[in-house]
Amino acid sequence: MTRRELTVADYLAMLRRRWVLITVLALIGAPLAYGVSRLLPAQYKSQTLVLVERPTVSPDIIPEVDTTNISERLASMKQQILSRTRLEPIIRQFGLYSQDANQTSMDALVARLQGAIDVTPVAPMAETRSTNLPGFFVNVTLDDPRMAQQVCTTVTSMFIEENLRASEQHSEVTTEFLSQQLDEAKKNLDAQDARLAAFKSRYMGSLPDDEQTNLNLLTGLTSQLDAATQALARAQQDKSFAESLLTQQIGAWQAAQSGRNPDTLEQQLAALQTQLSSLQARYTDDYPDVIKAKSDIAALQKKIAESGTQQGATQPDKPKPSVEPPQVTQLRAQIHSYEQMIAEKTKEQEKIKEEIKVYQERVQSSPAVEQQYKELTRGYQTALDSYNELLKKRDDSQRAKELQQQQAGEQFRVLDPANLPTRPSFPNRPLFALGGLGAGLGLGLGLAFVLEMRDTSLRTEQDVEFSLRLPVLALIPAIEPASSKRPKESLAHPGHNASLGLDARA
Repeated sequence: MTRRELTVADYLAMLRRRWVLITVLALIGAPLAYGVSRLLPAQYKSQTLVLVERPTVSPDIIPEVDTTNISERLASMKQQILSRTRLEPIIRQFGLYSQDANQTSMDALVARLQGAIDVTPVAPMAETRSTNLPGFFVNVTLDDPRMAQQVCTTVTSMFIEENLRASEQHSEVTTEFLSQQLDEAKKNLDAQDARLAAFKSRYMGSLPDDEQTNLNLLTGLTSQLDAATQALARAQQDKSFAESLLTQQIGAWQAAQSGRNPDTLEQQLAALQTQLSSLQARYTDDYPDVIKAKSDIAALQKKIAESGTQQGATQPDKPKPSVEPPQVTQLRAQIHSYEQMIAEKTKEQEKIKEEIKVYQERVQSSPAVEQQYKELTRGYQTALDSYNELLKKRDDSQRAKELQQQQAGEQFRVLDPANLPTRPSFPNRPLFALGGLGAGLGLGLGLAFVLEMRDTSLRTEQDVEFSLRLPVLALIPAIEPASSKRPKESLAHPGHNASLGLDARA
């Protein structure tokens, strides 16, 4: 049979021939495995369900400082809690593995307890499509159910405390780091502010914001310079005219003093009329000099009229006056005032020119100053934005720390406390019995197959033809005693007849 391809009929024939062996091994395997399970030490598993609660305050109001995925944080906490430093006190506190404490090292006991503790994350519901871990199970398996419950409660408390401590520590470290960065940013901002203030003080009036003001002031100063120039020119003209009048008045007065010009009063009147005509050409009748000239002319005309009523008598013995007439004195006063006005207008003109020069320099240097000012303001704004951002982050970190201290942030909460197991989780005797049954059945099938493969009997016509490579010419039916209960079965199996015919031929 091992030399040809086996069919389903061949396998069924094997089962019919070896069913006793298979059944016996299967029936022996179940009670044997059950008996072995009775000999194994019982293990009890205590379980706790811990729920991961989201912060009570929305992250939009107080952003979370620790943005690490909860699965990564849970894995990190698991490594810390299952370390020797954390598990050795538990072993000593509860006296775990006391029967092996003298013969086994502490490292081996810690390894056993690590194997007895299992932390299993709870998968989120597929309908929610959430990536956040909703919670996790803490399982502790020991040979004492009450001890398993106590250890499970202790380990769960360690997870809750470690999460709270890690969150607070992370907030403290973050706050301290941000405070240091904030101090550095403040120093940088103060330095930028000092440089900007020094620049403004140095280029005061030449800043970009002052450009339009400088242009307006320059326009106003130009108008003032034009007005001062016109006033100066007018004062110089007035002075020149007054000097010419003064020269005439002095000449007439000197002539009158020497007696060479008896018509002095008429000459003075003519001079005053000429002066009045000149003043009226430039000023209105309300101008003080015009009014004064008119008054002098009226007084001189009155004097001439009085002198005309006299008989023309001469007074040779009358002393000649040596004091200048009022007209000369007034003209000298006018010339002096004109000189003062010319000096003032000249100073004013020079002052305005200097101011115009200053504002022209400011306007010309405005592009270069604006470029430097933009660079300084850009650096200052960058430093200010960095300072404000760090200040906001520091405040958020401080609030998150206070939120953790008030237990209002993300935290672990025990949803199902550690249970007291009433049945051992290992060994599961029914499962052991079922496994023994399956093992016996598999062993029986395997042993039956091995025996069949080692059997060299030729049982069917196909075996004969495959082995001898000769066709079968005839079949000899099996002849059984009359008392046999299987006459029909023998006739119904030609393969059995072929085997008998093969044995007869041999």
